[in-house]
Amino acid sequence: QVNFVVCQLFALLAAVWFRTYLHSSKTSPFIRHVVATLLGLYLALFCFGWYALHFVIQTGISYYIMIIIGVENMHKYCFVFALGYLTVCQITRVYIFDYGQYSADFSGPMMIITQKITSLAFEIHDGMFRKNEDLTPSQRCLAVRRMPSLLEYLSYNCNFMGILAGPLCSYKDYITFIEGRSYQLQQSEANGKEDTKYEQTDPSPNIAVAQKLLVCGLSLLFHMTITKTLPVEYNIDDNFRATASWPVRFFYLYVSLMAARPKYYFAWTLADAINNAAGFGFRGYDKNGVTRWDLISNLRIQQIEFSTSFKMFLDNWNIQTALWLKRVCYERATFSPTIQTFILSAIWHGVYPGYYLTFLTGVLMTLAARAIRNNFRHYFVESPAVKLCYDIITWMATQLAISYTVVPFVLLSVKPSVTFYSSCYFCLHIASILVLLVFPLKRTQKGSKKHESIQPVWSKKLEEENLLQKNSYSTTNNSFSQKEEVTCRYQALKQ
Repeated sequence: QVNFVVCQLFALLAAVWFRTYLHSSKTSPFIRHVVATLLGLYLALFCFGWYALHFVIQTGISYYIMIIIGVENMHKYCFVFALGYLTVCQITRVYIFDYGQYSADFSGPMMIITQKITSLAFEIHDGMFRKNEDLTPSQRCLAVRRMPSLLEYLSYNCNFMGILAGPLCSYKDYITFIEGRSYQLQQSEANGKEDTKYEQTDPSPNIAVAQKLLVCGLSLLFHMTITKTLPVEYNIDDNFRATASWPVRFFYLYVSLMAARPKYYFAWTLADAINNAAGFGFRGYDKNGVTRWDLISNLRIQQIEFSTSFKMFLDNWNIQTALWLKRVCYERATFSPTIQTFILSAIWHGVYPGYYLTFLTGVLMTLAARAIRNNFRHYFVESPAVKLCYDIITWMATQLAISYTVVPFVLLSVKPSVTFYSSCYFCLHIASILVLLVFPLKRTQKGSKKHESIQPVWSKKLEEENLLQKNSYSTTNNSFSQKEEVTCRYQALKQ
């Protein structure tokens, strides 16, 4: 863990140097690719020793599969290989070396690389095999129209900005950053007609980086002072369960799980700051003309802590992973997309049984929360005072449900997880099943949007926001002009 933090701080300094001295206006994309890749592999070697070879092996074999299989089926083979290789590494690490050691290890970066390998394989399949009219707006704009070179592929998967903690980014956005082609999509009206304009921009990320480093410092301070005094394991302490009242137990459940989150806030916000310091992550400008550096941000802390629905919480937690699950699984699933997506998420996270208990519970909670919201929320939105009371109640219920759901994720093993749930008499499991039996799960959209109406917790809202506000994008197809790509994004925005 110390190595991880030291390497990330070094990566932050390297990112500032990279943006200053190897700026795209001064250096060729080839040099930027080489330096980004070598720095990434050096950090991986320093942090994880020779286990870092797994990153090169996984990436290299995936690229070989892409080349020999062809664009028609390579996405399936890459998906199976990358996820299978990750799972084998997780099994050996957990059951052979250090079961229960919930710490930074080489499988963490492999999880991010697996996301990148599978995402790019699907994007190439969409861009080079599928017909354009068969693609969704998001698939059309993310589609890659040319096979990347080995250097580009290694740079995308193993660059120093994201090799240790991510986050996931699209291949097009990364290539745009490396090549220095950052465009702002604007709307204007000329002679009563809508038009699109794009202009090159190079805003400074210094303020955004400083703000994110402040969040990192506060998160780390909270983790080192408060988290240790509120262990999640105390929820299954025999004396605590025997003596504490139900309100006290539920309150401690909430605060202990809330105290477990700052380490994720620290790691993901620092990773975001590193990318921003290198000049990557610019989304555009808000309505007030302020720069936004959240193109690849992984969380929104305020929305997490004050979420009033299960969906809202998960929409703002590990955002890029939610988008990955949506793009490679949910949108392409032929049956039970929500269940398939939760299962993939559990497999990707690792082999601890607690992960599967959490995600299976999450399926119930998600469906039950959706049913309640669809059947009751419209009764409480007319009056501001009533709406406020409704929001307070749903906030309390959401925080309790989230805490209840993720306890096995922290405890990892079956026995302590079942001990916790049995001490609560599986109350929220039973309540969720009763809700699903009593209340219909109404569709939120009709007609041609039938498939979108059952979209899971990582809702269409995030994807639409990406399309609407993404200003940093690229094209890898020489036959596609930049103006055509802007039009693609603009048409998706209008849809």
